Amino acid sequence: MKAKISVRQICFIMLAYTVVGKLLSYPASVSFYCERDLLFPALIDFLVQGLIVWGVAFLCSRTDKTFFELLKGVIGNIGAKIVYGFFAAFFLLAALMPLFEQELYVHNIFYDTVPSLVVFLPFFIFAIYAGSKRFENIGRCADICMPIFVITMLVIFVMSFSEAKWENLMPVLRTPLGTVFGTALGTIFRFVEPAWMLMFMGHFKYKKGDAAKITVSYAAGAAIVILFLATYYAIYGGLAPSRTFAISRTSLYFSALQTIGRIDLIMLYVLETVMLFALVLNIQLAVYAAAKCTGWENRAMLSLIFNVVLAVILIVFDHYYYSMFDVYNKWLWIVFIIFSVLIPAFAWTFKRRAR
Repeated sequence: MKAKISVRQICFIMLAYTVVGKLLSYPASVSFYCERDLLFPALIDFLVQGLIVWGVAFLCSRTDKTFFELLKGVIGNIGAKIVYGFFAAFFLLAALMPLFEQELYVHNIFYDTVPSLVVFLPFFIFAIYAGSKRFENIGRCADICMPIFVITMLVIFVMSFSEAKWENLMPVLRTPLGTVFGTALGTIFRFVEPAWMLMFMGHFKYKKGDAAKITVSYAAGAAIVILFLATYYAIYGGLAPSRTFAISRTSLYFSALQTIGRIDLIMLYVLETVMLFALVLNIQLAVYAAAKCTGWENRAMLSLIFNVVLAVILIVFDHYYYSMFDVYNKWLWIVFIIFSVLIPAFAWTFKRRAR
């Protein structure tokens, strides 16, 4: 087996991409439902997803087959292609809400007067190009993004801590358990990391201890998100649900900004690079799954088709973000349970039954 992506690069993805996908609207949504208990639905989702990430990573120590090859040994070539066709659609769904959030974020934070779509549509030129690239490119992008992520997040946390009032997080456990679990379920569409691991199967050389490295990297990403959620609520308290695009809000009251200006925006500009690569990863995996499904290796054309579909949806529903959020929150969670929880969790059964 020729390694197309390294364990180091997968660890970077599990850490950095996991975090940046949860820094915009996720804090406001969990605080809306759970208020000061916003950490608990996040902990539930991270615990479940972390266990499954470990399970899939550990499965790679028992086989060097790709997930497609495991499926093929159980349900045949046609069945495996059908499953991968559904995975292609799933990754497009996983890319859609972050796409809407990025469009709103870029318009509201970086521009004042230019219409949002005029600003954001050039993103698809980048996405068409990046979406056609293979696992080697995904890994190299992760190598580039990791140091950017570490530096920017460190600076943003330093600028945020001074204004945090940690007593805003007390008292805890006042939210009904049903609401906590319901919030964890309704926001699960932001957690697709186990599905990423399924696609990475068979594309890297497993060595002893690699499952632990990948899981620890995911746990580190989870810890950063939990710390960010706590800091966000400690700063804004009961106002937190109304402060969308949380990553741009936590450093607003850093005292030095009054003297030297909005240097925090420099960090946000740079971090946006990592956010875009994390968003494009879902498109890249959708193209990969579609190529396996159809046998059509013209990834550039597949990427073009998928990005045109996403662009059309973005244009048509540009002013319906909250309606889209309700659809994901109330209805599409079952899709993410199937593809990001159940199928990865039962991947071991495919190995046992594979011919």
